[in-house]
Amino acid sequence: MTGRRRIRSTVLPRSLVRPARAGALSAGALAACAALVAGCGIVPGVTEGPGDDTITVMTWAPEDAGATTKPGMPAFAEAYGRWVNAQGGIGGRPLRVLTCDERDDAVAAARCARRAVAENAVAVVGSYSQHGDAFLPTLETAGIPYIGGYGLTHDEFTSPLSYPVNGGQPALLAGLGRTLADACGPVALVRPDTIAGDQLPPLLDSGLAAGGHDPSGDLRAAEAATSYGDTAERALEHAAAGTGERGCVVPALGDRTGIFMDSFRRARAEHPEVRTATVLGSVDQTVLDASGGASGPYEGAYVTGWYPEAGDARWDPMKEVVRAEAFGDNRIDPADAGVQTTWIAYTVLRQAVESLGDGEVTADTVTAALDGGLKVTTGDVTPTLRWKFQDTLASIGLPRLVNANVTLHVVEKGRLTAAADGFTDVTSTLQDAAL
Repeated sequence: MTGRRRIRSTVLPRSLVRPARAGALSAGALAACAALVAGCGIVPGVTEGPGDDTITVMTWAPEDAGATTKPGMPAFAEAYGRWVNAQGGIGGRPLRVLTCDERDDAVAAARCARRAVAENAVAVVGSYSQHGDAFLPTLETAGIPYIGGYGLTHDEFTSPLSYPVNGGQPALLAGLGRTLADACGPVALVRPDTIAGDQLPPLLDSGLAAGGHDPSGDLRAAEAATSYGDTAERALEHAAAGTGERGCVVPALGDRTGIFMDSFRRARAEHPEVRTATVLGSVDQTVLDASGGASGPYEGAYVTGWYPEAGDARWDPMKEVVRAEAFGDNRIDPADAGVQTTWIAYTVLRQAVESLGDGEVTADTVTAALDGGLKVTTGDVTPTLRWKFQDTLASIGLPRLVNANVTLHVVEKGRLTAAADGFTDVTSTLQDAAL
């Protein structure tokens, strides 16, 4: 949620976003398909010929884009495709997994979406992009559901064709605020000076208020800064002010959080000790590894997440897929929230397709299954998932947010480790957010 993105405040009627799908591609669409092959992949060995019952889906993410690189998501999607096809497919149908390098670029994201349309994909599954306003209109026009996006953008929680599996940044910030209310003195929030960044303080403050804590200090930072020395100084001064209790600094700068933490590490030696805390999306296991692990600046930080810790036995089925089909593929880290989200998203896809029985599998029928009250179980890594057209949090502009459960972690020896048992449901906290 770091870009200056267009914020959607309304949900379009389904009749405006799900036109009838054409039975055949136009010559222009075929030309677009050929032009879009570069940067995209496909699971080898899967039949592509017309007339069969192959299910085509796409997964995209930035594969070589610096701090936002998420190559494990498309890599796991390919591994899942091989694994499910080795078991006979989904309901006896082969699964064809296309991948696309989103490059953390709006133009590339739009190209990926156009290729999904050209390839007649029935869904885009388990993908990562900060550019929802660039690709969701294309998917909506074609009626293609977006299942299990990473939860980075407001659009993912408003589009009627989006089926998120986690609560994104809204749930993470509300949950973090509730935790810090009991653990911190003054709290300084460092967030981007953007329209999307303006949404963050009310979310964090809703959790702080639920615990009887004063609102956070709202410190705006330039989105594309190459150094955050002045901002780090201001954050440290705010966190050390007042009661003498140990304050907390919360950087929520997305892919720029690492740059802030470099400045923060240099500045903190001249100030009283403070604690850091942040959320997935600003920090995950790949970021911890890249920043030095146990010797890095995040050691001891609180981090709110969506799922159980990586060592939990509930992830064993996902790890079995990796062992069977991607052993030695160092792009795939089972501790990475992107890989975990992709596993959950394909679990949703599989149950949606299986619910159709011998019926036709198209984008429309998959969407109808998801909209028709299908309850998806995920092995307890999330609550049972079910999407409604207007859900509980529609009143605050998040009608597609159906899973507001969060988990609390702490960085110990460079790894995200559970700091509390079970999930915390922050639905009621979000309902009180002053958005």
